[in-house]
Amino acid sequence: MLFLAKLFGVLTLVWFYLTAKNHNAPLINWSVIGLIGYWLTWWLAKMLLVVPLADLVPKHSVVEFLLTQMPVICAVGACYLIRKRLIASLSNVE
Repeated sequence: MLFLAKLFGVLTLVWFYLTAKNHNAPLINWSVIGLIGYWLTWWLAKMLLVVPLADLVPKHSVVEFLLTQMPVICAVGACYLIRKRLIASLSNVE
């Protein structure tokens, strides 16, 4: 189940690296910010959403799969907002 979380973690790292490269921003800084933002959001969503809801949903494979992927969706959404904020901060500096 964690395969998708790890895959999106790596893809987030690449996404932030390429965005920084396209905007002539610090590559390592943006990559680390994206990765930390992803994993922190993933962990918080897991603790705040999955753990409390795990006992409430029926033990069905599809429902469990969707529930365990909720942190990935939250983390990707947070990374989108973080990336948008980083790009906006570049235009304010110039």
